[in-house]
Amino acid sequence: MNTDSTLARPARSALDRWLVGLLNDPRDLEFARLSLSCLAFQVLAIGLFFLDERVWMAAPFYWAAWGFGLVDRFILMLHCTSHRALYRDRRLNQIIPWLIGPFFGQTPESYFAHHMGMHHPENNLVDDLSTTLPYQRDSVRGWLHYFFSFLFVGLPLLAHYHRRKENRKLLQRLLVGEGAFWLTIALLCVVNWQATLIVFVVPVLTIRMLMMAGNWGQHAFVGAADPANPYLNSITCINSRYNRRCFNDGYHILHHIKPRTHYTEYPAEFEANRAEYGRQDAIVFEGIDFFQVWLYLMLGRYTWLARRMVRLPEAPNRSEGEAVAFLKSRLNPIVA
Repeated sequence: MNTDSTLARPARSALDRWLVGLLNDPRDLEFARLSLSCLAFQVLAIGLFFLDERVWMAAPFYWAAWGFGLVDRFILMLHCTSHRALYRDRRLNQIIPWLIGPFFGQTPESYFAHHMGMHHPENNLVDDLSTTLPYQRDSVRGWLHYFFSFLFVGLPLLAHYHRRKENRKLLQRLLVGEGAFWLTIALLCVVNWQATLIVFVVPVLTIRMLMMAGNWGQHAFVGAADPANPYLNSITCINSRYNRRCFNDGYHILHHIKPRTHYTEYPAEFEANRAEYGRQDAIVFEGIDFFQVWLYLMLGRYTWLARRMVRLPEAPNRSEGEAVAFLKSRLNPIVA
């Protein structure tokens, strides 16, 4: 039985009803609520700037609340609202990337420019700046190269990509957002450099690492015969705590096939098309998420992964050993 969430919580209060009136889709009320929670949390972040050297004593508690309370849900809210504008008023749609994002490791506009402007059009193929194809995708050394390349040259390459593709508006948004963020960081360092590191710099580095680990897990298993096929270049994870917290983000195959599908529709779409996933020999895991996939690839725990594969109708019936061999066969570098 699929236990992933398919229902958006209904409006219950006068505030909820007012928020629904601002939304493009009433099912996105949870995003408006989450935005308010994030804005309230930012009061704690601002408070750190009024501490002296004691700020380092507060840092672990701040990071714990940030990491275990809101950041995962915020990142996937940013993802969903990048694909489907949250508010009817365009000005309100700047709240998430510009006002909230910098406190949760996202520089303004860079996520949109990368994910919407580059990753989806290029679909993990050779022109995708975050493609996993050239790597041995169970290699720690390969992943470290992947991450540090993104960290140090990813944004200049993204700017060059949009310039080459003549995406002038996206290029401008990227440069303005990234430039405004780091200029603000420089100014805040004059005020309180310790709090600036805690609130802004460490989260940016952390989130960029996590995003690349997540993308690696999403696109680790690629069928060399047809790497452009979303069934063969992405995976799906079902029945996980991550899906219930993070708006069904585990349905990555469907997300590449129908990127504007509302997150509440993913489980039903998957269940209705299980046979097609089987015919395509897609990889579907149950009870785990992309970050666990990444971790166990780094640890070489193939049997653990094989035991969590979903047996799909019309897919080959593999033993555990055959499933391990199948998974390994999709981890090899693919050279265009």
